[in-house]
Amino acid sequence: MTVLDKPADPVGPDGPAEDAHTAEHAERAKPGARRATPLLLTAGLVAALLVLVPVAAGLGAYPIPTGDVLSSVTHRLGLGGAALDRVAESVLWNVRFPRIVLALLVGASLGCAGALMQGVFANPLAEPGVIGVSSGAAVGAVASISLGLTFLGNWTVSVLAFLAGLATVLLVYAMSRSGGRTEVVTLILTGIAVNAFAGALIGLFIFFADTAAVNQITFWQLGSLAQSTWPKVLAVLPCAAVGLAVAPLYARKLDLLSLGERPARHLGVDVERLRLVLVLVIALLTAAAVSVSGIIGFVGLVVPHLLRMAAGPGHRFLIPGSALGGAVVLLAADLATRTLAEPAELPLGVLTALIGSPFFFWLLRRTRRKQGGWA
Repeated sequence: MTVLDKPADPVGPDGPAEDAHTAEHAERAKPGARRATPLLLTAGLVAALLVLVPVAAGLGAYPIPTGDVLSSVTHRLGLGGAALDRVAESVLWNVRFPRIVLALLVGASLGCAGALMQGVFANPLAEPGVIGVSSGAAVGAVASISLGLTFLGNWTVSVLAFLAGLATVLLVYAMSRSGGRTEVVTLILTGIAVNAFAGALIGLFIFFADTAAVNQITFWQLGSLAQSTWPKVLAVLPCAAVGLAVAPLYARKLDLLSLGERPARHLGVDVERLRLVLVLVIALLTAAAVSVSGIIGFVGLVVPHLLRMAAGPGHRFLIPGSALGGAVVLLAADLATRTLAEPAELPLGVLTALIGSPFFFWLLRRTRRKQGGWA
């Protein structure tokens, strides 16, 4: 008797048929659970933002009650409320809110860029700095500070950092291109080489800089949002808006690319064009963020990785979710930097690295233990 001829198992309340029915029911429930997870995560992240923003606006060296913060906001929007005294209004609208909005923009940009990088390179260990944008921006900023360049006034450092970051990415892409194609491995190795060269240039500029310039360079490299202003917000906003608007349009193609380059090509994806466009979007987002905040690590690495573990690898949620998650993480981190050691302020990049690096190491070990690696 073959397996196909084998009689069916008896049906009973505790028999195999009941087990099969339970398994089938569980299997049907899984897609619904998968669909619900992104919605729950999105709702949770939005709720976290709604709580964090008024709390961050109220806490600091000059405390403002949360009720007063909300009252001032509703008054400005013409929805009732009342204006605060002159000092509180100035602190809230000229110091706290520019910093909060900039933290949201920088965090969203880094989180989204990290999700795109991991999709383009098909590797959850990838982050925006791999292709040299952070180190290139650092070269531009360090050169500006070391040489005492001021031809754009207070904007000189930020503008040169932004342009150098973009130029470095274009250089990495051009150097890794051969025969009309770029391979992921070549792109990564070229990025590593350019990062090393950029590090050497930074070292030379620091060596020849005076003490005041070295202190300014060190402060910039540690990362901070302490000098946030509305003009800086307006400078970052167009780049962040363009990058965050364009990125989700490529979610489906990134899902197809995750199957492999050859299957993606068979399914109609122009892999080379996709990679070029997304590398430019990553460069735009990261260079804009780094130019005003300095180097802030691990946001673009850890946030997309966490969301991928929670909701799966689908980019329709992962890209906007990473932007939202990055905004939440950076706003919370910035709040911690200015409240944990009052009246001093901790460097933002140092805090994210202190928390992010051991946390990511734990994630790696957990993934290896549960899934046997990334394959």
